[in-house]
Amino acid sequence: MAIPQVFLFALISLVVLEQALVLATFNTDTACVWGNDNCQINGDNLTLILNQWSGASVKGTKEFLFGYINMRIKLVPDDSAAVVTTYYISSPMTKDNDYHDEIDFEFLGNATGEPYTIHTNIFVNGVGNREEQFKPWFDPTSDYHNYTIFWTPYIVQWSIDGMVLRVFKNNEDKGIDFPKRRAMTVYSSIWNADDWACQGGRVKTNWTHAPFIARYLNYKDSVCPWTGSNSIQDCSAETPENWYTAPEFRQLSQSQIDKMNDIRSNYMIYNYCTDTKRFNGAMPQECYLPPY
Repeated sequence: MAIPQVFLFALISLVVLEQALVLATFNTDTACVWGNDNCQINGDNLTLILNQWSGASVKGTKEFLFGYINMRIKLVPDDSAAVVTTYYISSPMTKDNDYHDEIDFEFLGNATGEPYTIHTNIFVNGVGNREEQFKPWFDPTSDYHNYTIFWTPYIVQWSIDGMVLRVFKNNEDKGIDFPKRRAMTVYSSIWNADDWACQGGRVKTNWTHAPFIARYLNYKDSVCPWTGSNSIQDCSAETPENWYTAPEFRQLSQSQIDKMNDIRSNYMIYNYCTDTKRFNGAMPQECYLPPY
């Protein structure tokens, strides 16, 4: 029986991706940059703690342009209202220069019995305002789940346990900015956001449940190292070394599209492209284009 072309492409993509992955570790590839007492790295395990005195944050030791970044995360259980856990990649941002690029996962905590909010966003040249939010279709506190950012010259993908929930295409030919000229670094953090994160700040952090603990495992990546401005051209070149530029990684397979549409239909709770009130009807240009 002939193998359908879509399935064949998906199979080839999986094999290529597994060959490309590098087993990084938190110990060798990240460092605590805030709240050292609340930041614990032990080989390929990371623990980030929030208490009344401090949160915690780690930063990757690599600068890169494009690639695949994956972490397994178990979020804070029980009453985590107003506790925010983040996992993102970002270019440098300074007080005087906010023209940075960033691709985000943020996990907004919950009161007991209420689901987390999975918050995603992308910034290009310092401009964000592209939020999409989801309720999880699983319990993110009872076990570890894979959270993946896949960034290529053609598309950005956000995935959970191998299922794509969001994409952002490169539509530069239509005048829409896309992140492809600034080196990024991986970050993760936990912090208190009770001024806004839970019901607009109405529900405050319940410190009687502290410490709040997020746990991480199995940091993996396969990225194009940043070696200076020459990387803008080198990392975009369609070469075997730049495996992510292969045709099968430039768009989603039909299976990926079907699963993504199912997630978006059943679990999406906010989409900036449908928020006409926010943008006064003048929606961002990409909202009028095919999403994939």
